[in-house]
Amino acid sequence: MGCDKEPRVDVVIPVCRPDERLMKILERLRKQSRPVGRIYIIHTKSGEFPDMIETLEGVSVKHIEPEEFDHGGTRDLGFQLSDAGIVVFMTQDAVPADRELIRELVRPLLEREDVGVSYARQLPAKGCGPAERCTRQFNYPKESRIKGKEDIEELGIKAFFCSDVCAAYRREIYDEMGGFTKKTIFNEDMVMAAHMIQAGYKTAYAANAKVFHSHNYTGIQQFKRNFDLAVSQADHPEVFAGIRSESEGIRMVKQTVYYLLKRKKARLIPALIWQSGCKYAGYRMGLNYRRLPYWVIEKCTANRLYWMRK
Repeated sequence: MGCDKEPRVDVVIPVCRPDERLMKILERLRKQSRPVGRIYIIHTKSGEFPDMIETLEGVSVKHIEPEEFDHGGTRDLGFQLSDAGIVVFMTQDAVPADRELIRELVRPLLEREDVGVSYARQLPAKGCGPAERCTRQFNYPKESRIKGKEDIEELGIKAFFCSDVCAAYRREIYDEMGGFTKKTIFNEDMVMAAHMIQAGYKTAYAANAKVFHSHNYTGIQQFKRNFDLAVSQADHPEVFAGIRSESEGIRMVKQTVYYLLKRKKARLIPALIWQSGCKYAGYRMGLNYRRLPYWVIEKCTANRLYWMRK
């Protein structure tokens, strides 16, 4: 528990087939300088789950069937299980970098009443490739920032950028927004951040709150991820219509090419071009998914269960 003047902070972690990183996350959360109230794990049954986790003090586990999982709905379930004033969402592969994660993550919410969500900086994990390392630096710079409606013209879609890999939500503003979209393929975090900003609230990027989190996706995995990302944007025109987004992708590719050249890793540029092409193709197809037959969508998505329910 924190001091009486500060709201309790609970943590919600959706998990599916967890590996050893989950135990490391739980251990580091229990050693935070700003204590966590309770940790809620929402486990999608699809394999073995470590029984010992259910016996840990301060940890509650709720098991759900695979067909019940939804990016927005499952997280909202975790939010409702808690009654804390601030709820932190994390993923099962986001490892706290130090003991100050929670303190630094919630700092913007404690300092400003108009901040509805703050999200952490994601550092490259062990084994992260050079191109992905540059992507982490591009999306998660060293400087913190408060973002609001006035930043949309400058930042475009990055004004709404937010990540539930590690993000803290203020309960009263979350509830005022109606919670996460209950059925969403992806991107529930950006949709919520956009709704907050459009309602006049702020979001915060807390660069001093750090987790280790990165992926070395293949081109096909990038295609499917960006397909689902674009589907979520197509399903929420009230948020994304008229907001520039593709220019950010081009800027990131240019920056990554420069990053590789500067480090004498030009041999990696063809793979970067291939992956960037996969991202763009997936994105364009996702934006136009309503024109595609179901069998094509089934091949393009990373979340087939969502479409079966849809």
